[in-house]
Amino acid sequence: MRATPGASRRANGALALAAALAIAAALATAPAANAEPSTAARAANEFRADEFRADEFGVDEIARIVSHGPWPPPPVRDPSNRASGDAAAIALGQRLFSDPAISASGSISCASCHDPRRGFTDGKARATGLAAHDRNTQGLLDAADWRWFGWDGGADTLWAATLRPLLSPQEMGSDAARIAARLRRDAAAMRVIEPLFGPEPDDEALAVAAAKSIAAWVETLRSPRTAFDAFRDALARGDAVQAARYPVAARRGLKLFVGPGNCGACHVGPSFSNSEFHDVGRPFVLAPGRVDPGRHAGIRRVQADRYNLLGRFNDERGAAPERSRALQTRTVVLQHRNWGEWRTPTLRGLRDTAPYMHDGSLPTLRDVVRHYSELDLDRLHADGESLLRPLKLSSSEIEDLVAFLETLSPSPRGTMAGAKEAPTR
Repeated sequence: MRATPGASRRANGALALAAALAIAAALATAPAANAEPSTAARAANEFRADEFRADEFGVDEIARIVSHGPWPPPPVRDPSNRASGDAAAIALGQRLFSDPAISASGSISCASCHDPRRGFTDGKARATGLAAHDRNTQGLLDAADWRWFGWDGGADTLWAATLRPLLSPQEMGSDAARIAARLRRDAAAMRVIEPLFGPEPDDEALAVAAAKSIAAWVETLRSPRTAFDAFRDALARGDAVQAARYPVAARRGLKLFVGPGNCGACHVGPSFSNSEFHDVGRPFVLAPGRVDPGRHAGIRRVQADRYNLLGRFNDERGAAPERSRALQTRTVVLQHRNWGEWRTPTLRGLRDTAPYMHDGSLPTLRDVVRHYSELDLDRLHADGESLLRPLKLSSSEIEDLVAFLETLSPSPRGTMAGAKEAPTR
């Protein structure tokens, strides 16, 4: 039976009003930076039931979705790195990133493992520098958002995390003298370094300057906007036409992500990471009698690091002690529960960064989702993650969740026709 025009208008109006109220409530609970004037008023006019169901997401779900934006965030500067934000240092850092001359063999550069074509990873389960590693290569996009660096958080700044592989015998095997000699032969590099770091820096200061220049470039690397961002912004401004372009399977997966899956407990905010460390039930035994302690080792390493924020190479000046970035390093506490904990990675750009987990042991996104679906709680240490429960997903729910995760990467499968690129703030 066909509805009368008046009944259809009333139904559409009721759904539009429900959508407007949901959007308004969501934005009221989201950070102020995400709010947009008259969002609810526009939503009332723009949502139409034949394009996007106004009740597809509840008020709380919309609030959680909106909290994952806007994207990209504004540029940030690292107060501990005087090269941060300096255009000349950024250009030098980009050049040094691909320069094998700063390695011991003369054949390995940062880009050897952090390939821009692979989301700044290498596609291997475990990295290989001058020797084989025990861990998967982490991507570098959005590293400016991190508080700790590396799978175990063994560095407290991006520049310290950059210097470590330069000097590591397993990775690039270099030393301060080699790096300094390379820079002193490069007049253009020294014209950048000396105004920032002082005239005639010694070998160690030059090695630090190289790492800080590379870090200054890396912190400019941002994940591009994705289909999810276009959908999130459409919800925030009440644009049903745009929202309807987001794939239906991805919408179902997103509903699982922000709802029953509770994935946002760790994968929070625009970067989809809380930058903290968790035991997620992955093994940390590397071989009989050999383990990788994860965060437990990382805390010990950052506390002992000559280049941490408590050392003389920290450029931060004038900040009150309680606001200084060094506070996190000074106050971090080593606990037994840190065994087997790993950094929560961002979910952005996942399509390019397989295989997954700290040891590269899960080849595909489906394998990752299945891991959480079938999580073995006995693998978690006794004082481990109380938030984690097996999701017990059906095969179709696994596919939906993967469909959503794929829209966090820029790809043909993660696009929305006519997507508006300007983020809603």
